Amino acid sequence: MNRQKIRELGIKIGTLPTGEKNCITDVKRVLVGHTTLTEKLAGTDYACTGVTAILPHEGNIFQQKVIANSYTINGFGKTTGLVQVEELGQLESPIMLTNTFSVPAVAEGTLHYLLRENSDIGDTTGTVNIVVGECNDSYLNSIRQLNVTKEHAIQAIRNASQDRVEEGAVGGGTGMVCFGFKGGIGSSSRIVSSNEKCYTLGCLVQANFGKKEEFPYLRYGLKNLENNSTASEQPPGSIIIVIATDAPLDARQLKRIAKRASVGLSRVGSNIHNGSGDIVIAFSNAQTIPHNSSDVLETLTFLRDDSECMNLLFQAAAEATEEAILNALTKATTTKGRNGRKVEQLPYNFK
Repeated sequence: MNRQKIRELGIKIGTLPTGEKNCITDVKRVLVGHTTLTEKLAGTDYACTGVTAILPHEGNIFQQKVIANSYTINGFGKTTGLVQVEELGQLESPIMLTNTFSVPAVAEGTLHYLLRENSDIGDTTGTVNIVVGECNDSYLNSIRQLNVTKEHAIQAIRNASQDRVEEGAVGGGTGMVCFGFKGGIGSSSRIVSSNEKCYTLGCLVQANFGKKEEFPYLRYGLKNLENNSTASEQPPGSIIIVIATDAPLDARQLKRIAKRASVGLSRVGSNIHNGSGDIVIAFSNAQTIPHNSSDVLETLTFLRDDSECMNLLFQAAAEATEEAILNALTKATTTKGRNGRKVEQLPYNFK
């Protein structure tokens, strides 16, 4: 069955309009690609995992960097590269999402990709900062088998396109569980208009968090879910949230935008557990910064903090995050994994 996004099921989140595709690739030039691994291995082992790549633009990201920042809601996570993103306010690699134990392999694959694209890295210029986010998919995936390789990361980057994002149990979301149901990749977007200015904000999540009893399903008209979710041994889990926009923002403003993603996360029912890695990465591709320049000064343009657009972008971040999480749930399909386990898809039981 072709699973639907939450909006297609008649549930509208927020008041701002969505983009045409209602996903992060509504932001011009943003690309998303997946590599999905689902394979029965020896004995009770199962490969149920993958990689998702988010590219800020279609060009050479190392040579034409974008402004970025991150915000850690709760830091029980194993990401790479965010220290430099925080320090310099720039992103120079794709944002890669995978499972916890595959961070090294995905970082290596991304490094190989960037070295092939840039002969100067580590030779006539400095090194490169690679950003990888993760969630623990070990309930379904035999994570100790290290199923993801560097080639899978390269494949996800090469698969990236500006098309409608494939959502649910795909890519880095293949083995994820959300509120006891099948989680994974979800995406949404919002259009912000003010004073003849029009900007797009998009969100993509890797949703792997929450206990069954925390999901405020009655608010969405869902019923009879008590007996349909996964066994209680599934840990609370984590979420990676990626926000993209074509609004001209500096790194400080992007951190402010990233903080508002926590509003959308809480609306869906997350209590942000002690063992949860809830991390937001936000970037703007409105302007790029060249890696090499003979100029002493960099001239960029940013929105004023007190502009109406800033408040609307805050709202957009909250709404798009909330809807992206729900889309991860409604698009995901029932998935089998290791030790004979199976995680059921969220049923469409509406009043």
